[in-house]
Amino acid sequence: MTALTQLSQAIHDAPRWHQAEQFQDGNEIRIEAQHDQALGAVVYGLDARKAQSGETIYRLKQALAEHLILIFKHQSLDDLQYLAFASYFGSIFRPGADIPVLASQDDTGTPPDVVPVSNAVGKGDYTGHGELAAHADHQWTPLPSFGSLLYAIELPQDGGQTSWYNTIKAYEALDEATQKHLDQLQLITYNPFVRAKNNKGTTGYGATPLYRFKDQPIVGHAYPHPLVRTHPESGRKGLWLNERSEVELVHYDDQSGSELIASLREHLLKPEFRYEHQWEEGDIVFWDNQATLHSRRPFPSDQRRLLKRISLAGGRPY
Repeated sequence: MTALTQLSQAIHDAPRWHQAEQFQDGNEIRIEAQHDQALGAVVYGLDARKAQSGETIYRLKQALAEHLILIFKHQSLDDLQYLAFASYFGSIFRPGADIPVLASQDDTGTPPDVVPVSNAVGKGDYTGHGELAAHADHQWTPLPSFGSLLYAIELPQDGGQTSWYNTIKAYEALDEATQKHLDQLQLITYNPFVRAKNNKGTTGYGATPLYRFKDQPIVGHAYPHPLVRTHPESGRKGLWLNERSEVELVHYDDQSGSELIASLREHLLKPEFRYEHQWEEGDIVFWDNQATLHSRRPFPSDQRRLLKRISLAGGRPY
């Protein structure tokens, strides 16, 4: 079954509004902001297997734009149900075959719609068990994903927590002069999977240069995006920069650019911009990839961890 057929089947099998026993009453759903955290809201009472009304989806989309991550508790879904729920919020992210990303397949060059994020043999093995630095998904592509959903199925006893960082709060904490300077800059984030392919044995977020100086070779295609990105719904601005990928400021002095990026990365990772999620089986976390970074703590290699990710298509950053 191809990825397209899988999505089509998910929509075909999705519960219909006229089936009263499957249509969920929106009054059962409660959204509670995490006021003591840098971002996030918890959604209680929603059953992602059921059909949802337009009012409910609108509420969720508004809540995502405001809180940047939504945490759905106590879910139990197969892949088709998961895809059907995710498709309420947008089209599935499908990069071009010449732009490798996590889980790109050898035969098609593109990832499956549902990506296993796992260290479990035969369940994906894409991210191992080590620490993952703070990043935004698909930042090196011409059209980065708008958001992703991550569904916890099997969890290790120790470690494996995921943190999200509020890049809007990080930008707003800068002084006005710095904001004005950054507003004018363009940043290239180079594709870590191209480098990994050229250096066999490494992973997508492995050891790469943190900044490309002009005397260094260019690895992969370059897609400049604003260093300060405007959120398409709220209009708020956030820093569009990750922790470890190779980057380059366009038309900027090498040494000054490297120093500026290093200082911004240190700023982005401050505790006041961060929320760490303690996973429970059945959790789905849905995050706005346009205004957050996420990272992962390591966990023991002999403990299994299986989550499934669906990413949604986005537009060109501005």
